[in-house]
Amino acid sequence: MAGKVLIDAQHLQVMLNRLCCQLIENHNDFKETVLIGLQPRGVEVAKRLVELLENNFGCKDLKLGFLDITFFRDDFRRRDEPLQANQTHINFLVEGKKVVFIDDVLYTGRSVRAALDAIHSFGRPKNIELMVLIDRRFSRDLPIQPNYTGAQVDAIESERVVVEWQETEGENIITLTNDAEV
Repeated sequence: MAGKVLIDAQHLQVMLNRLCCQLIENHNDFKETVLIGLQPRGVEVAKRLVELLENNFGCKDLKLGFLDITFFRDDFRRRDEPLQANQTHINFLVEGKKVVFIDDVLYTGRSVRAALDAIHSFGRPKNIELMVLIDRRFSRDLPIQPNYTGAQVDAIESERVVVEWQETEGENIITLTNDAEV
């Protein structure tokens, strides 16, 4: 772990529980709601939220999917190196459903814009909401705002918010680093 600690493991757990409560308040029994983790980093957030909703809050029959947005990105052909695609795992239609996109950090809004295009391959949702752990609110290129936010972070352009998980990076923590440190 390098950089300044923004949120430690204990506070991250509190934040995830609070986000679960907000989802329950707005979606009740989730019969008309599907949760979609945006590949790659939103998947881990979505998995944790579903685990909490099922185990701690007694929610049943949640529909969880993972959406790859690689080929819907507006910078897809502008990069020097090819992008690595992830897999989309959505085994249900979103037609007429309330969709909640889940991601780790909202920065420019371009990933969410790509997800808005990609989700229509699975039907036309009734509506779409956005949940993020971290909102870098002053860094938008597009007019996209989250419906659910764990925390807001104000960072300069050369700084990066990094969400780390026990299973992949060895620790549940959110840090702020300089691009040179990454």
